[in-house]
Amino acid sequence: MADSVSILGATGALGFGLAARFGRAGTPVVIGSRDAGRAEEAAGRAREAVPDGSFEGLENAEAAQRSEIVVLSVPFRSQSENLTNLKGLLREGQLLIDATVPLAAAISGKATRMLGVWQGSAAQQAQEMVPEGVRVVSALHTVSAAILSDLDHALDEDVLVCGNRKADKQVAIELIERIDGLRCVDCGPLENSRTTESLTALLIGINVRYKTHAGIKITGL
Repeated sequence: MADSVSILGATGALGFGLAARFGRAGTPVVIGSRDAGRAEEAAGRAREAVPDGSFEGLENAEAAQRSEIVVLSVPFRSQSENLTNLKGLLREGQLLIDATVPLAAAISGKATRMLGVWQGSAAQQAQEMVPEGVRVVSALHTVSAAILSDLDHALDEDVLVCGNRKADKQVAIELIERIDGLRCVDCGPLENSRTTESLTALLIGINVRYKTHAGIKITGL
């Protein structure tokens, strides 16, 4: 349980919510940002929210090297830049959990529309960009950032996980399920991320119409 997780983009709503929830579950968290000052500020907010948690704020390059598991929770417009900057820093054997969604909002379009990604999905783009030996799993596209950040809100939903190796998905699942109320569902190979990522746009539309923060629950399992 003591193994840390590094969250790049943890100054944003989704990343910060994950950081706080992991910290409350007893997992040391390294918060990464392009700016070390913003990372430390977010770590300070996390400590206030979860006094018993372990949080450290660092610039992305240093944060990425601290943990065997790295979560990338940045907007799609920043995914390529972040992975380019980390090209010589991520190392063989690390696991990257990619939560990126190619929403049209990245180019000032609607958040309820998806962008086409040449590789098929944001996660497949990530796998193409990381160094040899770094494994990529996609997850966390359907969990509301607002709900994650509200520690008084009890979670009860599924997380859809895609990856090319069962062992990699199991590592991601064991980490994510440390957060109370999240159950992971193995959704097959990484190419299926094109489907799971698109559910974010669908849920955004549902949330707008129903004024809620909907999640996903797979029945029959």
